[in-house]
Amino acid sequence: MQRYGMIIGVNEAKKAEYVRLHAAVWPDVLKMITACNIRNYSIYLKEPENLMFSYYEYYGDDYAADMARMAADPVTQQWWAVCMPCQAPLATRKAGEWWAEMPEVFHLD
Repeated sequence: MQRYGMIIGVNEAKKAEYVRLHAAVWPDVLKMITACNIRNYSIYLKEPENLMFSYYEYYGDDYAADMARMAADPVTQQWWAVCMPCQAPLATRKAGEWWAEMPEVFHLD
């Protein structure tokens, strides 16, 4: 199992919409997340800074393949098209990132 933490900004004008969307995530999106070996997935909102932190655990054997599978899914693509205008990626993210990945520096089970 590999843990992932990521951060992104949220568009102030779209914050309520983003929260509303995530109160009722589309069932097929949830199925795809699970099918791609992601478990224990959470997103947190930090106000007033309008930052979101996501955490999930990956239980598969090929992260790149599972993420490509998710990205190729038409329903997931539609979900992202709805959610992305609500997000404000960090200027400091690496090339190719939308959510900026964060290395784990401490963990206690």
